[in-house]
Amino acid sequence: MPITLVNPAGLPKIDVYSQMSIATGSKLIHIAGQVAWNTEGTTIGKADLTAQVEQCYLNIATALTEAGASFTDVAKLTFYVVDWTPDKMPALLEGVSRASATLGTTPTPPTTLLGVAALDVPEHLVEIEATAIID
Repeated sequence: MPITLVNPAGLPKIDVYSQMSIATGSKLIHIAGQVAWNTEGTTIGKADLTAQVEQCYLNIATALTEAGASFTDVAKLTFYVVDWTPDKMPALLEGVSRASATLGTTPTPPTTLLGVAALDVPEHLVEIEATAIID
């Protein structure tokens, strides 16, 4: 595996992501921020953060597959969530859990979550971008 996930001593261990990834692969994959569009460009889960997070993960998985990669190759995820407040965390985590069940993996790379005022269209509540590395 070109990615090793690490929780360094002296940093808190967070259950839903790792604090650091160490990459040794040679092919870097940047996936544009994915929103909750299906293949027809229809938003899945309007007004439903959980459903939108799940669809974003599934879209990332599709892009990873095209590159010959999977979530085990993801070195970093960045979440952009509209009007973020901590009370939205359970819905976000449920979306990750549902996607993980569908994908058969629980992705836990280093993650950054940013609250934003708006995304590309008003019905999008979350956008997730990914960086992966493969040999």
